[in-house]
Amino acid sequence: MSGGQLGVLNALDVAKTQWYHFTAIVIAGMGFFTDAYDLFCISLVTKLLGRIYYTDITKPKPGVLPPNVQAAVTGVALCGTLAGQLFFGWLGDKLGRKKVYGITLLLMVICSIASGLSFGDTPKGVMVTLCFFRFWLGFGIGGDYPLSATIMSEYANKKTRGAFIAAVFAMQGFGILGGGIIALIVSSAYDHKYDLPSYQEDPAGSIVHSLDYVWRIILMFGAVPAALTYYWRMKMPETARYTALVARNAKQAASDMSKVLQVELEAEEDKLQHIVEKENQRYGLFSKEFAKRHGLHLVGTTVTWFLLDIAFYSQNLFQKDIFSAIGWIPPAKEMNAIHEVYRIARAQTLIALCSTVPGYWFTVFFIDIMGRFAIQLMGFFFMTVFMFALAIPYDHWTKKENRIGFVVMYSLTFFFSNFGPNATTFVVPAEIFPARLRSTCHGISAAAGKAGAIVGAFGFLYAAQSTKADKVDQGYPTGIGVKNSLIVLGVVNFFGMLFTLLVPESKGKSLEELSGENEEDGSEAVEMQGSARTVPV
Repeated sequence: MSGGQLGVLNALDVAKTQWYHFTAIVIAGMGFFTDAYDLFCISLVTKLLGRIYYTDITKPKPGVLPPNVQAAVTGVALCGTLAGQLFFGWLGDKLGRKKVYGITLLLMVICSIASGLSFGDTPKGVMVTLCFFRFWLGFGIGGDYPLSATIMSEYANKKTRGAFIAAVFAMQGFGILGGGIIALIVSSAYDHKYDLPSYQEDPAGSIVHSLDYVWRIILMFGAVPAALTYYWRMKMPETARYTALVARNAKQAASDMSKVLQVELEAEEDKLQHIVEKENQRYGLFSKEFAKRHGLHLVGTTVTWFLLDIAFYSQNLFQKDIFSAIGWIPPAKEMNAIHEVYRIARAQTLIALCSTVPGYWFTVFFIDIMGRFAIQLMGFFFMTVFMFALAIPYDHWTKKENRIGFVVMYSLTFFFSNFGPNATTFVVPAEIFPARLRSTCHGISAAAGKAGAIVGAFGFLYAAQSTKADKVDQGYPTGIGVKNSLIVLGVVNFFGMLFTLLVPESKGKSLEELSGENEEDGSEAVEMQGSARTVPV
């Protein structure tokens, strides 16, 4: 044990994997399950919203959401998430992780339910209400990012900390899967009850009024997993690192962790006082000292997350083209409204099962063996390679006989984003910053990611449009085309590789060692050769 570290924190660092680790993963992970469900389920119902509220039955094709409404409905939750990450990240360091954790969950439950209710039945009234509540839903989801990561990292032992934080994040895969499954169940039930003709056969008959409940049920179900974990979240004690290092209450930290670890721990108030006096470390986020110690780290975590999410969220654009190309989703006019929901949900569920979920769990198993740095670098490298391999011979892939190859390459790109930077960009910011700034810095990194998501989802919505005016989607200007968009994404991933070089490896070290919180001299990081132990105070 390094002399500068409190016994209670050392006990957490060296603890064997126990039951409380798994309860913490489930409690934090269910929040993440809900986050992913809520963020991604909207893509399952946008086509249905277009049919219900914007269909003109005199036209040959069913209605779709106008571009500005489509952008608002899908993007407003991302904007809310960005704001929530910054606000709740900061609040988590001010008030404590546990207090704020409950607030974010309540917000998610209330807004999930409210987003399925709408004031008025005009298209405008419905869309405005939906956007309003999805913004605040996103705000709550945003708070879950820094808090879940920070709580898990502060509870974990140093040997398997990476796997535990990655396991919380991996619940995102199950959330996406859950969204697809709920949509399949609801749409099958409705299809069973109403045997509707396709739009081509009978435009008016392909939609019935009660289909309005389908999207509401799918959106409102997001409240269920969040509500189920509320009680357990409130029973979790505050993390020892916050209580001891930020709130300065060694006694409370020792008593909380004695219950959790089921061992007797002494409250080392003298030692805490000693650390506090020795610390020249009450530097703030905007101080020169922070810039010197962690400035480049923060640049590394924010820029890599920003670049990754540009690529990750642009995938939604290509999905509909890919699914149509391989015949999973026929042209809209050949289906009725409910079949369309079913087909889209089935496609999303298959993609989640085959590429998204396995990628996350590969990270969980390998992160404490390979390390964060290697996985992130490898992930960005393969994403770059596959994006270029899709882009350069793009005309080759569009031919009918090569479509399966295209889907395989496309799936591999996203397998390597999940077994790669999508998971590691979430893990690392929760480990390398000091306890009193940890939640804030994670929030800043995550918010940069969401800014990338907004660029990926909307920038490319316009950019990926055809260069020929007669081939663009209804209501859009011409863009640079899919081929050039894929080349741009390849370049984005290449820059992700370069910025990964700024991020330190955190495998196998204690949090205090990484953030420099038990160093003897406030201004210098003192590392011994080999095992990088901190020098005893």
